[in-house]
Amino acid sequence: MAEKKILVVFGATGNQGGSVIKSILSDPKTAGDFKIRGITRDPSKPNAQALTAKGVECVAADIDSKDQIKSALHGAYAVFAVTNYWEKMDAGLEMQQGRNIADLAKECGVQHLIWSSLYDVNKLTGGKFPNVEHFDSKAAVEQYIRDVGVPATFFMPGFFMSNLPGGSFRQLPPSNDWTIALPMPANTPIPFFDAGGDTGKFVKGILTHRDKVLGKRVLAATDYNSPSDAIAIFKELFPKAGASAKFVQISKDDYKGALAKAGMPEKVQEELYENMAFMNEYGYYGKDSLAESHEILDEKPTTLKTFFAHAKAFDGLE
Repeated sequence: MAEKKILVVFGATGNQGGSVIKSILSDPKTAGDFKIRGITRDPSKPNAQALTAKGVECVAADIDSKDQIKSALHGAYAVFAVTNYWEKMDAGLEMQQGRNIADLAKECGVQHLIWSSLYDVNKLTGGKFPNVEHFDSKAAVEQYIRDVGVPATFFMPGFFMSNLPGGSFRQLPPSNDWTIALPMPANTPIPFFDAGGDTGKFVKGILTHRDKVLGKRVLAATDYNSPSDAIAIFKELFPKAGASAKFVQISKDDYKGALAKAGMPEKVQEELYENMAFMNEYGYYGKDSLAESHEILDEKPTTLKTFFAHAKAFDGLE
């Protein structure tokens, strides 16, 4: 029997990393092919212990420590790397983390680096929206990975479905109607993605179709749905609650004002506004089709309807 190849998963107890581990272990073929080394800050925590019980080698490593990352990548065949811009909201730090992973992956002879990336919004929009740092920083790392020549595939997560229930889609006073209020037209196509449920489906497809996807981007989203589509789905699932559900296109000032009330600083307000605003005119994925990315899947991705049906924020609705 061939020796298992080591797959290193960053953020092992997080949404994306946890989904990767679940998908690999749930498939007898990939579970037989790969030994998973999960990177986490504290392997003694319950979430990490649960992974250890499933056969995952949980390793403590600080993503800011080159020595610890090098040790974690030793002997690895493949790496799924994800960074968290929102932890420090520092694009320079995120880019340094990504460059370190790329350099060390090359030094350690990694055969397949899967980088959780996003499009360069500043470049895509010709400088019109220059402040979407959490996209542009990941895109800069993607370009660095290409430049240094690490064998890589770029996993491009779509707009998280989890942003809607209880977040952008909630009951608003004074009427308490279920409302989506965003600074975009109602027909804006949004590539929705269930990060917790489907990251692993796409990454498993990337790993099992390595030759097909090396050097390419895989657009990880189920489908393009508009805010109007989301309202229609909600009405279908919950006719009583959805009777008065609606979408409201709000102004830049109103959107930023709502974020300010939630305690977000001006820099983040502007970043999130531009994140919403660029989608209608330029497209989240530059208006690219999802069809080719779906060809590598052997499990269907989660639909927005299914996600809504199981969303905790919608529990008990009729």
